[in-house]
Amino acid sequence: MSAPAAPFALTPQQIDAAAAQLDAAERTRVPCRQLSAQYPAMGIDDAYAVQAAWMQLKRGQGRRVLGHKIGLTSKAMQRAVRIAEPDFGTLLDDMFHRDGAVIPTDRFLQLRIEAELAFVLGKPLSGPDCTLFQVLDATAYITPALEILDARIQRVDPDTGATRTVVDTISDNAANAALVLGGRPFKPDLLDVDLRRIGAIVSKNGEVEETGLAAGVLNHPAYGVAWLANRLHRQGVALQAGEVVLAGSFIRPIEVARGDTVVADYGEFGTVSCHFG
Repeated sequence: MSAPAAPFALTPQQIDAAAAQLDAAERTRVPCRQLSAQYPAMGIDDAYAVQAAWMQLKRGQGRRVLGHKIGLTSKAMQRAVRIAEPDFGTLLDDMFHRDGAVIPTDRFLQLRIEAELAFVLGKPLSGPDCTLFQVLDATAYITPALEILDARIQRVDPDTGATRTVVDTISDNAANAALVLGGRPFKPDLLDVDLRRIGAIVSKNGEVEETGLAAGVLNHPAYGVAWLANRLHRQGVALQAGEVVLAGSFIRPIEVARGDTVVADYGEFGTVSCHFG
């Protein structure tokens, strides 16, 4: 891994060591100590450097990048973690599951699930001035999705009681672990539909847990994709045709465990579901 440019609080060796901790935590299913506790001076840039180093480790193990996820898209969540913008992570080929899939819980540590829209790109997108309209033009289709979240880092420090911070979750691939695509894919240019008003009713084991509207994502889910294209531009990265972008959840995370079945009903846009086995 090349040495990071200033300003970074962590050395390249510390960044690589943190990435190795996350990788080991995922493999052993034992969450590692909060990085924010190990490196109190750690900042957002350090966290993204750790995330990038971990994803590089995974690519070295044969994984392929198939897209990206956006998180912390609501103002309430941003205020809660004291950040002024969303965060993002990477989607790898082994994270994708079909609609109705049985998700093997023994792969994960601390499962939660969210409902959102997935944009599948038909054209590349890049910053620094990507707009909502460019996103809609570049999108081949949009489909309902479930994002499966995990925590490879301790949510609460057992010694101090401190909760993890945003640098922990960003390092931890913005908490992403897997996703399920389903429902009825649609092209944004062929339907007279206001994407902001697409809603989901999310049930666990037959009981409604959460509901929400896509407007909860930066007022329009395509704004999230535009934000991501502009944010990645700083790192010299562009979104590529064929990539999937999870645009951000519009419900609160739901805790799930072995035996749970989750169904997200998107009305005229169909349902997407999975079972945790």
